[in-house]
Amino acid sequence: MITVKKGFVFLAAAAFLFLTSGLCSAQDSDLDTHKACKYCGMNRTMFSHTRVLVTYDDGTSSGTCSLHCAAVELSLNLDKTPKSIEVGDYKTKNLIDTEKAFWVIGGSKPGVMTKRGKWAFASKADAEKFIKENGGEINGFEEAIRCSYNDMYPDTKMIREKRKMKKAGKMNM
Repeated sequence: MITVKKGFVFLAAAAFLFLTSGLCSAQDSDLDTHKACKYCGMNRTMFSHTRVLVTYDDGTSSGTCSLHCAAVELSLNLDKTPKSIEVGDYKTKNLIDTEKAFWVIGGSKPGVMTKRGKWAFASKADAEKFIKENGGEINGFEEAIRCSYNDMYPDTKMIREKRKMKKAGKMNM
């Protein structure tokens, strides 16, 4: 019996250490709370490198798969004030403050829900490495969100056409 108790205590201690360590990050909880983007249905875990989490000052939050869908969210909720807006770091997939991120706009790699990519990086060095491989320019969040709004019509049109082709069986997504 003593062995069973020791084993139980060991398992309980191991579980506690796991849950309180960096292995089970609080940042991952947004993926549990908002599993799919409410605007396009995409799995946010699969797109954790581009996901956006908007937390409002009334305590509510919304998780999207991309900056494109976050722009839709912000447009539809003009009467709510964002307390924070976080985005997945392209390299680490950890949430970072959109205002502190180094945004790479454009380049050869198509974005998520958009033709013109908008990628966020916590590190300027990572953003510069991405640019060497894919092109684009470093900007701040204001420019990234402005570009997202400017791209909204052509991106929405592109998404509709792709979905129409998929329904017709002419394309795999």
